[in-house]
Amino acid sequence: MQEKDVCILIPTLNEEATVAQLVKDFRSEGFYNIIVIDGHSTDNTRELAKAEGANVVLQKGKGKGQAVQEAFETLDNEYIVMLDGDGTYLASDVHAMLAPLLEGRAGHVIGNRMNNFEKGAFPGLNLMGNKLINHLFSMAYRQHLTDILTGYRAFTRDVYKSFALKETGFEVESEMTIQSIKLDHTIEVVPITYLSRKSDAATKLNPLKDGFRIGKTIYLLARFHNPMFYFGIIGTIFILSGLVTGTYVVDQWFKGITRIPMTVLTALLIMSGFQMFVLGMLSDLMVSMHMEIMHALRQRDKSDRK
Repeated sequence: MQEKDVCILIPTLNEEATVAQLVKDFRSEGFYNIIVIDGHSTDNTRELAKAEGANVVLQKGKGKGQAVQEAFETLDNEYIVMLDGDGTYLASDVHAMLAPLLEGRAGHVIGNRMNNFEKGAFPGLNLMGNKLINHLFSMAYRQHLTDILTGYRAFTRDVYKSFALKETGFEVESEMTIQSIKLDHTIEVVPITYLSRKSDAATKLNPLKDGFRIGKTIYLLARFHNPMFYFGIIGTIFILSGLVTGTYVVDQWFKGITRIPMTVLTALLIMSGFQMFVLGMLSDLMVSMHMEIMHALRQRDKSDRK
């Protein structure tokens, strides 16, 4: 591996409290090709990063996801290591992140924060939300990757150039993971250290708002990967709603009151719920066949390249 083969990509927005030290740390680890893509910071983030030797690029749009899209489109390095510029990740973990790529074991490496994080690094609501979203992801995509929301990742050129990202916010981490699974990329999870945020480094993440958006992204994209999960949730909601209205109808009937419109609604809800389950099973069969065909085509393409 040569230094030019690896690009350290750091999306930033108002990170003047941490970005200079982070760039300095990566240079001390032997990495000098450092790109700071800045989302129009109003503080001295760009100036401090440039002073430490980073190549600073002003983002055209807004949002972390848009910054990642822009970087992946323009960069052409053999390997990219991406991390947040808020000082919560260690530059020294970069070697562990690159090892699976350099040894050919994986094309997408995820830094797992859950086994080694400082006290206070995860506020109570954030930790609970992370676990909930990871559990949702495991059910939807049938893979347990421990920490899909981590900002510390590494990719080969083939992997990051294959992404067709659309999310512009913090949902981009989930989207990259989902697309890697969909495209049959090999993913490896590596333990890393996660530090608590400095007091003068404000977070941009809103646990409730961004957590909802991330969960929504995971759920909506599941219809192309696990339709049974997607339609099953809709079907369950219909059936449970039908049971609630049905309970009311039966209770009223025992009291001598007939609720015909409510009875019709109950029947429609329960029948619609079962139809959603049937639709999910049929869609699941179609998606499974499609995935097998695409897997075979990718394997043949790899063989042809060799």
